[in-house]
This record gives sequence, C-alpha cells and structure tokens, in this order.
Amino acid sequence: MSIEINNESGVEVDEAALQRLAAYALEALHVHPDAELAILLVDEAAMEQLHVQWMDEPGPTDVLSFPMDELRPGTEDDVTPPGLLGDLVLCPQVAIAQAQEAGHSPAEELTLLTAHGILHLLGFDHADAEEEREMFGLQRDILVGFTLAERRR
Repeated sequence: MSIEINNESGVEVDEAALQRLAAYALEALHVHPDAELAILLVDEAAMEQLHVQWMDEPGPTDVLSFPMDELRPGTEDDVTPPGLLGDLVLCPQVAIAQAQEAGHSPAEELTLLTAHGILHLLGFDHADAEEEREMFGLQRDILVGFTLAERRR
C-alpha cells in the first residue's frame, strides 16, 4: 500500500499513526495492496480555498476527499484492482476545534476524519439515512478495530 502524507499545516501531527490507520482501513475494506493514497494536511486558508473551489462553500472544512480511479471496497475473495484511490485533505486547525467541542483529543479527531475521508474515497456517502447508517457503521468498525490493533502494538 502506498500512502504518502504531506503536512503543510504548520501543526505537529502524528503522521505515522495516520499512515497506520489508513493502511488498516484499506486492508479492512479489501483494497488492493498496490493502491495509492495521498494525505495532505493544510492550514485553514488553504482548506478554505479548496472548500470554495470544489464545494462552493465558504470557510475551511475538516476533510475533503478527491477520488481518482473510483475504486470501491472489495471482499475477502475479491480485492479491488490496483489503482489510485485519491487524495485526502485534512485541516488540523479545524480538527482541533471540533475535538474540543466533542470532548476528545485532536489526534482522535484526525483519526476519525481520516477514516471518514477514506470511506468517501471508496464511494460511501451520508446523503440519506440508509447511506449514513452504512457509512458511519463502517467508520465505527474501522476506528474500533484500529484502536484495538494500536493497543496490541
């Protein structure tokens, strides 16, 4: 699995943990080991620019997903083909504010946002109640599984 992380945010982030989470999530979703993912961490100004450009929404957001080859999750018997999963853009400053509101650490918020963004890259959405249940259920499973794997590490 090729997972490249580039931190241009000016905020210190545990990039290795985000890389482990991404690898865990992609393996759990049966994505081909040769798939490629790029994670970019940016400051609020850069995120706001992307948010306006791509979503026509004002202000910075927490995470944006830019799928490339439109890969979908595989199964144990049929993994996805290799390809470019896409780009995930995170804004640690927004994540820090959200973590304070939610009562958990910024690291936990960035982990949640990374899992959420990867699911979007794989075609999941939460536009209606059924989609939301499926996506957030998978997100929860990934986060719980990853937390347990990290404790065993």
